[in-house]
Amino acid sequence: MSTAPRPSRPDRPTGPSDRTGPDDEALLVDTAELEPTARTGGCECGDTRYEVIGDPDDPHLCSCRHETRISGGPAVLWVGFRRDSLRWVGPGGEPTWYASWPTLRRGFCPRCGSQLVSVADDSEMIMVTGFSLDDRSGTDPVGHSFREEAVPWMIIDLAPDPHASQPTATSA
Repeated sequence: MSTAPRPSRPDRPTGPSDRTGPDDEALLVDTAELEPTARTGGCECGDTRYEVIGDPDDPHLCSCRHETRISGGPAVLWVGFRRDSLRWVGPGGEPTWYASWPTLRRGFCPRCGSQLVSVADDSEMIMVTGFSLDDRSGTDPVGHSFREEAVPWMIIDLAPDPHASQPTATSA
């Protein structure tokens, strides 16, 4: 490991503390070697299980007519992951597919009927039902599709969208 000074940053001074030494080597991590986060999920009976890799993207509720009829509830929580990161790992293998729209397919466990995934033909993303995930951290909904079709008694407080531009503070 080099003991040459690190490039200076405008937000902190440079000096002897900016040098690394043998004791600092354990603190430095090569981020290229970090594995992306794997999450697992599955159906109610455990026969159809999946694994997805990466951070959850666009967690949102949907109250469209398809979702409310298929789920029997007022909304479904969907969470996106890269389509190529999904693997079916349970003893039941891949789910049964149902085309709920000409370009949209949904995957259900053929044994217990749990809805697990939705994928559009031309999308690089696959949406998993948020509550089929074993670890739901980072899946608080940031949006609500078809909110105007939601039942009138459902009141939703959405999480802040981490990808949305944040308003800048103005001084008085």
